[in-house]
Amino acid sequence: MIYSRIEGQGKPLLIIHGFLGMSDNWKSFASLYAAEGFQVHLLDLRNHGKSFHSHEFSYDIMSQDVLEYCQGNHLEKVSMIGHSMGGKVAMLFATTYPQMVDKLIVADIGPKYYPPHHQDILAGLNAVDFSVKPSRTEVEEILFPYIPDFGTRQFLMKNLYWKEPGQLDFRFNLKVFNEQIDVIGTDLPKENIFDHPTLFIRGGNSNYILDTDLPEIQQHFPNYQLITIPNVGHWLHAENPKLFFEETARFLK
Repeated sequence: MIYSRIEGQGKPLLIIHGFLGMSDNWKSFASLYAAEGFQVHLLDLRNHGKSFHSHEFSYDIMSQDVLEYCQGNHLEKVSMIGHSMGGKVAMLFATTYPQMVDKLIVADIGPKYYPPHHQDILAGLNAVDFSVKPSRTEVEEILFPYIPDFGTRQFLMKNLYWKEPGQLDFRFNLKVFNEQIDVIGTDLPKENIFDHPTLFIRGGNSNYILDTDLPEIQQHFPNYQLITIPNVGHWLHAENPKLFFEETARFLK
């Protein structure tokens, strides 16, 4: 079963991170939602965080992992928040098992196909040679030419851990991502529909959800609403956590 951190008591709320992320990215939100009466489940998807590594990697299989997690934890009805790739997992889960989902929140991703766009990040990650036992500082120096944005580098650096004394490594399964990066952009099957309350929340400076995408969103999620957080990009929950929490908590309540 995939790894999780659980906090609070009340209605189950599953939070699913994006590509190269992990449950740890959402721990400050877990306390906030827990205080609002939710039992928060921060999930690590397969090949991410503290969950198992597997050569099998697709939205179908990640959605199945979430189903097995719910069954293993006796969760019959949940609400979900998914960011980016995690939003795609949440959309597929909700449209496949609509009877299990009360409310759905999708953060800065649509149901459409996205062409590969992580080449620079993968090139930077692949440039790190852990066999020479680099320090954290040296890893960041290697990443810098490929990933000049400080926030993105720090986000990726959170995946570093001590595999053994003196030996760092990344928690995620870089080998599988190199081989199957096209999986990340897969679109939601055309026939999938979820008609319970759904909130799409996008960054005003992000180009992941365009106005031209709204008819396709309406087709899959007829009971949807859209909120735009101004002056933030794709990492909207990190750039304006206060407004992200206020809007999502209002919707969930």
